[in-house]
Order: sequence, then structure tokens, then C-alpha cells
Amino acid sequence: MIFRNRPLARFGAAALLASGVFTALGTPAYAAGTETDLSLDVAGTRIAAGASGKVAFVKVTNNGKNTPGSLAIKADLSKVDINKVVPVPVDEGPDGCDYEEDGETLKSWVCNVPAGALPGPGETLELPIVVFKAGESLEGTYQAPVSFTLISKDDTDDSNNTKDTVVELTDESGADLTVFAPDVKQAVKVDQDGLISVVGDLHAGETGQLVYVVANQGDQAVAGLKITVKLPKGTTFTEAEPGCEYNAANTEAVCTYGEFPLIPVEQDGEENDKLVSVAEFYHLLSVGKDVKAGALSGGSVTVDPILPRTELRASARELRKLPENAKALSTDDIDASDNTDGYAVIVAAKGGTGGGDGDGGSLPVTGPQAGLIGGIGGAVLIAGGVMFLMARRRRVVLVTPGDEKPTA
Repeated sequence: MIFRNRPLARFGAAALLASGVFTALGTPAYAAGTETDLSLDVAGTRIAAGASGKVAFVKVTNNGKNTPGSLAIKADLSKVDINKVVPVPVDEGPDGCDYEEDGETLKSWVCNVPAGALPGPGETLELPIVVFKAGESLEGTYQAPVSFTLISKDDTDDSNNTKDTVVELTDESGADLTVFAPDVKQAVKVDQDGLISVVGDLHAGETGQLVYVVANQGDQAVAGLKITVKLPKGTTFTEAEPGCEYNAANTEAVCTYGEFPLIPVEQDGEENDKLVSVAEFYHLLSVGKDVKAGALSGGSVTVDPILPRTELRASARELRKLPENAKALSTDDIDASDNTDGYAVIVAAKGGTGGGDGDGGSLPVTGPQAGLIGGIGGAVLIAGGVMFLMARRRRVVLVTPGDEKPTA
């Protein structure tokens, strides 16, 4: 986990880029012979008192042996007062999602998943949802039930297709950590200068790269982070990172960073300061030589906040350096439902791409520990939702702000 000074535009954008969900939205054609078992889950719909909104996730996991030919996700908002809170998808085009309205009330929406983003066997598709408060002066608490359903002609078990959850505005203040860990699908190599590059599909005996993003979507800063990474069976950590303790099998790591402050995203307005609200981390992992092709499930990343004893001073909110040893003081979190994210390692059959020179970018392997650090502003975080309301009222095309250009 190496420090790299390249800011992320926003947590929602990082999730979109990592998952690739909305790269080419449209209605996919139905394909025969693609029957499989899909299941759905939802995480991150509880909002801190002082936060204007957050990014939640609808997760569709493929538990079967085939890739579906079509998939859509529907949200039933009929019991939600959109004058108080609005859950909407991060929509990048007018054809991606359809919205059902009754007058000025949003009743439901349906988003089609493009063919290139359909989850293969063992994979999980994560759809980012912007949940935001509709009124600036909204006070008190509010709860409303929301039902999410996956729609696919290929699904063979409808008992796990619907998830009922509650969108909640709380009167509680505190940190709210969220972690997003996409599946590991590509092999990487490390050159003699310690740079990592993507080389193709991941095969048995090769090295992959687990990348995950952590954001503080609450209304109070944390003093540090405790991160627990579990690898799927058949994989081990390629190298040890400072600040991390590993089990005997080298399949689980607990990394404690006592001086890694993350401020709330809505307090992170500058790009080049030392205040951080979002961090991206990675670990290299080795796939066993005898592992069979397919999805290795059971991997997970869990984040817990290390809370300050008192409110952090301005200087203490800046990221300075990470100690190799630290002890957690507390693990309270406004919404624990999005503190853990599962992932799979997808091992390709021999004969696919891989082992080439690749041009997928590079990262230093040696140097200060930490991960990719970036700041996101709360106004940008909920911009998708704000622009959704503007589109509804003015009948304009739905768009989201362009991602910030990287400045490596």
C-alpha cells in the first residue's frame, strides 16, 4: 500500500471507474443458454446528522455458472418522501435509467446494465446510488422503506432477488466509513524499478492486485484507520506491508494506521492540501500454481475508524505520516453496513491474455506506506442527486460532472 499523490475526483466517481457499471448503458439483448443464479444486497443507506448525502451500493452477485444475458435493477420509492430524501443512481446518460413519476413524486427507477458490465460466475456488480437530503434546512430524523429488485430472464432463483432496506436520516453525528473493493481480475508484474503494470487476465501462478477505496461519509473526522483484509482460498499476500500484521497462513492482514486522519467528504474542498477524505489502497496477492480456473470467493475488506479522544485540532486533521504500530481507541461508526465489502479473485483459464508487457499504468512498489490519497467535496458527492432534481424540474438531459483530470 504505497502513497501516491494523485487526488480522486470523488468517491462516487472512483466507484464508477472501478466497477465500470455505467460506461455504456443501454438495454442488453437477451441471450439464450445463460441461465444462472443472481442475488442482490444493499449497503450504506444511513446518513449522519451533519452530512448532506452519501454514496450507497446495490450489489448483484452471480452465484451460478453462467453470465446472464440481461440484467436490470429496479428501486421502488413509492413510500419515500422525496421532499426529505432521494435515492437515485449515478446516471451518466438519458438512456441509462428510466424514472416513473406521479406528478412531482418519484415512484421508481429502473437501470439496465450493459452487456460489458454483466457479472460473470462468482463476480459482483456494484451499482453506486447517491442518497441525499432534499432540503437544506431539514431537521430531525426520518426513515422510509425502499425495495430494490434485480430483473433478469436468466435468473433461476427469485428468492434472493429483492432486498428491502431503510433509508434513514439520523440525528447522530460521527464518522461513517465506506469501503469499496472490486473483484480482482487482472495480472500485474513488477519491474526492476519497483513499478507495477497490468499485463492481462489473471492466471494460476501469477500476481494480482487488490485495490480498494475508503471514504469518510460522516460528519466527523477519524484519527486513523484499522483495516482487515481477508484473501480467498488459493491466494496469499505477495509481500508484507509496514503497519500490517499477518496470520500464519499469510491469508489475512490487519493494518492499523493510528495517524491517518480522514475528514468528512463535505469538509474536503481543496485539492492540494493535506486534508484527506478518501484513500485508495492496494495489496499484491499471489495465486497458487495449482488453482483451477474460476472465481475464488470469500475475500473481504473491513474498515473501522480509530476515533480521537477529543475533537481533532486543525493541524491534527492533516495527514502526516503513518506509524508502523498503533492501537485502536474505538470502532463506533454511524453506518456499519458499508464497512465491509466482499470481493472475488477471478482466475482465467490458460490460453487467455496475460504475461505481456501491458500498458495499464504503474505504481511504485517501494516507498512510504499509505495508498492513493485524494480529496472529494461533499457538493460534488451529491451533485448527481442535485442534477437529477434539476433535470426533473427543467426537463433537461441527465448528466454528472466530468471527472477531475489526474495530475500525476
